[in-house]
Amino acid sequence: MKRSLLLILALACVLCACGRQAAPAPAAEAPAAEVAEEFQSLRHAEITIRDYGTVKLELDEGSAPITVANFCKLAQQGFYDGLTFHRIMDGFMIQGGDPKGDGTGGADEKIRGEFAQNGVDNPISHVKGVISMARAKDPDSASSQFFITVADATFLDGGYAAFGRVVEGMEILEQIAKDARPVDNNGTIPPDQQPVIESVVITD
Repeated sequence: MKRSLLLILALACVLCACGRQAAPAPAAEAPAAEVAEEFQSLRHAEITIRDYGTVKLELDEGSAPITVANFCKLAQQGFYDGLTFHRIMDGFMIQGGDPKGDGTGGADEKIRGEFAQNGVDNPISHVKGVISMARAKDPDSASSQFFITVADATFLDGGYAAFGRVVEGMEILEQIAKDARPVDNNGTIPPDQQPVIESVVITD
């Protein structure tokens, strides 16, 4: 019981970067295809991860236009190429996109948090396979760090800007989560073991 409580508390701290980015915690799993109702105004992206393969996503401009525009801009600038997934928690999420590789870095520009607690109607639920933005305590502190859930984490709904979902390659993310050997309860991965993002390509 005590161990379970400590794990829950640790998970609640994971997604904070910039001053440390906070991450999600585990819940019941659901197939990626059941992530949400049909998205509106889609763009598509491919994340290629060294030694693992390519994950394909659809990004929902209709629900999170600022977030999608920011992610696409950074990807098209090559910002993500060569960065890593620095925080990984099996049964929860994998987090990356930090140029420092330790959860404290980001891009130059911060964006408005598109989620209910920040006054924005965003209907995307954090179920398995959803991509969302990591942030610090400030609701408008997200910049480049993102996470992808490998299990349901709906307790994050309303507090983080979900902006898309995996449509192909979910098994790749699940394998990364299984292979990870974090050194603490926050999912910290040593620099030499962090999976490398070879590229993020916006395909349309």
